[in-house]
Amino acid sequence: MFPIIFQIGPIAIYSYGFMLAVAVIVCSFLAGRDAERMGIGKDFIYDFGFWVVISGLIGARIYFILLSPRYFIENPIEILMINKGGLAWQGGLILGSIAGLFYVNKKNVNLPKFLDLFAPYIALGQAIGRVGCFLNGCCYGREDVHGIFFPVHDAYLIPVQLYSAFILFIIYLVLVIYRNRTIYSGTTIGVYLMLASAERFIVQFYRADYEPIAFNIGIFQMFCIFFFILGAYAFLYFKSKSRQQ
Repeated sequence: MFPIIFQIGPIAIYSYGFMLAVAVIVCSFLAGRDAERMGIGKDFIYDFGFWVVISGLIGARIYFILLSPRYFIENPIEILMINKGGLAWQGGLILGSIAGLFYVNKKNVNLPKFLDLFAPYIALGQAIGRVGCFLNGCCYGREDVHGIFFPVHDAYLIPVQLYSAFILFIIYLVLVIYRNRTIYSGTTIGVYLMLASAERFIVQFYRADYEPIAFNIGIFQMFCIFFFILGAYAFLYFKSKSRQQ
């Protein structure tokens, strides 16, 4: 693949970091555009995006490290080497959500309306990020003779990164359509959690880091089940709350 897009002397532009930057810029721009139509300030979106992205990256990295503590104890220098991959979306979702909710509450923005605005762009950002994973060669799939040759691994692997990117992009489109048609304020985030969790649960079976723990599912999939249930609860909660208004 192309871990480094181009390099000038000691300065290198890594494809993984570049695609993360693209995801932030694209999603912030689109969310800012929608914010004006929904009565939320564009500047708020940009400030919110900054804090959520920073918190999300930290949370995703911490979560990934906690899942492989022995490796990082033996290789502590790699804790900060996110250019090699190693971000777990569940951790990013947890810490990013905490930071986001704190910021929304601090600015007294209507939470259900804001969740409807931002939910589709979480999926879009993930989709763009997965393209970065593909270019970087991280988060790779299992060996398969019908897969794509990854020079960094010297093997033909299932391109699960591209599968995830495609599915997440479809989820983004579904969320935009749902958000624009639903009468239940706040429920879009619940739909996102259910769809994104289902996507990761299924794709995980084809990843090289899949290790069953119980009932033939791994730790990532267990968290996917938790987030799916959380999404269903959020959907029903906001739907019920919207009906009461």
